[in-house]
Amino acid sequence: MGESIYIIIAGVLGLGIGALIAGLFIKNNSKKLEAEAKEKAKSILREAEINAEALKKDRILEAKEKYLKLKSEFEDEVSKKKNIIITNENKIKQREQALSKEIEQIKRKEAELDSKKENLNAQLHSVQIKKEELDKVTTQRIADLEKIAGLTRDEARDQLVEMLKDEATTKASSQIKDILDQAKLTATKQAKKVVLDTIQRTATEHAIENCVSVFNIESDDVKGKIIGREGRNIRALEAATGVEIIVDDTPEAIIISGFDPVRREVARLSLHRLVQDGRIHPARIEEVVNKTEKNIEEEIVEIGERTCIDLGIHGLHPELIRMVGRMRFRSSYGQNLLQHSREVAKLCATMAAELGLNAKLAKRAGLLHDIGKVWPEEAELPHAILGMELAKKYKEHPEVCNAIGAHHDEIEMTSMISPIIQACDAISGSRPGARREIMDSYIKRLKELEDMALSFDGVNKCYAMQAGRELRVLVDADNVDDQTASKLSFDISQKIEKEMQYPGQIKITVIREMRAVNYAK
Repeated sequence: MGESIYIIIAGVLGLGIGALIAGLFIKNNSKKLEAEAKEKAKSILREAEINAEALKKDRILEAKEKYLKLKSEFEDEVSKKKNIIITNENKIKQREQALSKEIEQIKRKEAELDSKKENLNAQLHSVQIKKEELDKVTTQRIADLEKIAGLTRDEARDQLVEMLKDEATTKASSQIKDILDQAKLTATKQAKKVVLDTIQRTATEHAIENCVSVFNIESDDVKGKIIGREGRNIRALEAATGVEIIVDDTPEAIIISGFDPVRREVARLSLHRLVQDGRIHPARIEEVVNKTEKNIEEEIVEIGERTCIDLGIHGLHPELIRMVGRMRFRSSYGQNLLQHSREVAKLCATMAAELGLNAKLAKRAGLLHDIGKVWPEEAELPHAILGMELAKKYKEHPEVCNAIGAHHDEIEMTSMISPIIQACDAISGSRPGARREIMDSYIKRLKELEDMALSFDGVNKCYAMQAGRELRVLVDADNVDDQTASKLSFDISQKIEKEMQYPGQIKITVIREMRAVNYAK
C-alpha cells in the first residue's frame, strides 16, 4: 500500500516535472521560431526592396527608351513635314515665277494690241476720208452721166434689166426647144435599148401552174389500199389535206386535185409515205399528214434561204424569208409567184445597173414586190400596200418599201427604183405564155368560197372540192351539235347564194367528228 502511494506520487511528480520541462522547451522553441520568422520577414522585405528598386529601374529604362523612340519618330515626322513644306514652297515659287512670266507676256501682247489698234484706227480714219471723197466724186460723175443720157440711174438700170431679160428668155427658149427635140428623138430609142438589153440578159423558164398533181404508183393494187374499206381511207385523206383524190381507170396513177399548191404537195408527199410504209388507215393518215405539213414548213424556209443566196440578197428578216419560200406554192394568173419574183428581181438589177442606179436595192425590191400575196391572214388591203406595210414592219429600206407599194400605182412613187419595179413586173407578166387570167379568177373564187364558210363560228377548216361544186366544212364537235350543224349548212348556203355568183349549184357538207380519247395505264 505504502509502495503504491510512493509510486503514484513519484508518477505525479514525474508528470509535473515532464510538463514543466516540456513547457520550458516549447517556450524556448517558440522564441527561436519567432526569431527565425522575424529574420525571414526582414529577408523578404530586403528582397522586396531590392526587387522594387530593380523594377523601378527597369520601368525608368523602359520609359526612357519609349521617350527616345517617340522623340525619334516625332523628329522624323517633323523632318518629313518640313521636307514637304519646303517642296511645296519650291513649287509655289516656281508657279509664281511662271505666272510672273505669263503676266509679263500678256502685258507685252496687250501693249502690242494697243499699238495695232491705234494703227488700225488711224488707217480706218484715213479710209473713211478717202471713201467720203470717192462718194463725192461718184455722185458727181453719176449726175454728169444722167445729164448727158437724159435718164436717171434707176431708169437706166431698169432699162438694162429688161434688155437682158428679153435676151435671156429668147436664148433659154431656143435651148429648151433644142433639148426637147433631141430628147424626143433619143428617149424612145434609149428606153427600148435598156429594156431589150435587160430582157436578153435574163432567161427564165415559164410554165402555167395547174390545179392537179399526178401521183404515180407501181401497180393498180395500191389503189384499193388507198381507197380503204367503204372508202374510209380516201375520205380521211381528203379531210386531212383539203384536196380531192381522184382514183379512176387511169393506169398506175392517182390524180390529186386542188387549187392550193401547198395542200396538193402535202397530199402527194403523204401518199408517197403511206404507200412506202404500207400501213394505210385513218389514224396513220392523220399522223403522216401532220408530219408532212411540218416538213413542208421547213422546206418553205429552206426554199426562201436558197432563193436569197442564189440572188445574192442578204439581211432579210426570217419572216420575210419564210414568205419568199411560200411563194413557191402560190401562183398569179397561173404564173408561179416565186419564179415570177425571181425574174423580176433579176430584171430590176440589170435595168438599174444599166441606168446607173442601186442594183442591190432594185433586186431586193423586185424579189419582195409581191410579198403581200402570201400573207397568211385575211386583209382588206391591195397586195402592194400590204407588202409595203410588211416591208416597213421588218425594217426594209424606205426606197424598197416605196417601190413595193407603188408598183401598181396605189401610192405616189418617191424612189428612182419604183418605176423600174413597175416596168419589170409588167415585162415578166407580159411574156408570151407566162400568165393565164382565167386560172387566177378561178382560184380567187374558190378562196372566196372557203373564206365565206370560215367566217362562221365553230368552223375549224373548210375545203372547196370538185372545182368549187362542193364545199366541205369541218366543225368543232364541242361547240357545234347535230342540230347546229344542220342549221350551219343552211346558213352557209344562204350566204353563198346572196354574195357569190357561180354556175350550177354548190353542195355544202358539214362534217362533225366526235372523238373520245382515254389512256390505259
